[in-house]
Amino acid sequence: MFSFLKKKVASNTKKISEALKGEVTLDESRLEELLFDLEISLIESDVALEVVDKIKADLKTSLVGKTFDRGESLTDVVRDALKKSLKDIFVDADLVESIRAGKRPFVIAFIGVNGTGKTTSIAKVATTLEKEGLSSVIAACDTYRAGAIEQIECHAEKLGVRLIKHGPGSDAAAVAFDAIEHARAKNKDVVLIDTAGRMDTNVNLMDELKKVVRVAKPDKVIFVGDALTGNAVVDQVSAFNKYASIDGAILTKADADAKGGAAISVAHILKKPIYYLGTGQEYGDLLKFSGEWFVDELLSE
Repeated sequence: MFSFLKKKVASNTKKISEALKGEVTLDESRLEELLFDLEISLIESDVALEVVDKIKADLKTSLVGKTFDRGESLTDVVRDALKKSLKDIFVDADLVESIRAGKRPFVIAFIGVNGTGKTTSIAKVATTLEKEGLSSVIAACDTYRAGAIEQIECHAEKLGVRLIKHGPGSDAAAVAFDAIEHARAKNKDVVLIDTAGRMDTNVNLMDELKKVVRVAKPDKVIFVGDALTGNAVVDQVSAFNKYASIDGAILTKADADAKGGAAISVAHILKKPIYYLGTGQEYGDLLKFSGEWFVDELLSE
């Protein structure tokens, strides 16, 4: 996971540290020169340009004007400045704790583009909730894509979770409403709404999404994005956030993501928690995300 970014950051941190040795008071132009390779590495690792600019500005604030003694090891100084900048980007929150503290049923709508693993992620979340002693109902609100209802139904049957569905082409908002009413009647803890994957350019489907959110009044709207799409996921988050206020994210296929920059970019753009990373195809392959863990792992030797 994010091995490319980790290797590049370590290499550039060491390079900057070596260049600063020898009783030098660092000025901005010198640091700008030293940060060039780090900037390129971050961009190559799918870190959005505005995030790179933020990191550079933070490092300048931490290092410019500081005097470094001859022979002083500066690796820790540079690493700590970078660590602080990165940790400031992340907002951590525990989804299960939010559910426990919320009303019943607690309603979560999952949104995103096609092919990101949204439906599988919902099954993984249902598995996680069951382990935490929380019951759930799944709403099959993807009534648009052929086979979508059958797909989520297969997951629900394997997990022993009740699925609320209507026929293909039916009103997605009505399915969500029925699922919430069922959960309320049966004292279920959580409603997991599986919406249709869609591009933000599809006006009809985006209007449908707005309707589902208006009717269901979800306690959380979670964006599910593919970590392998790099900066494209940032554009998707920004677009979807205009139609449904996003409360957090799940990034899938993180096990195959050598770069890791998507997590940094999404956290910065969204300014909301990344709740989980998808790390495989099994129901248990859902890693609880922590910005502090991510940064410490990224900067560990």
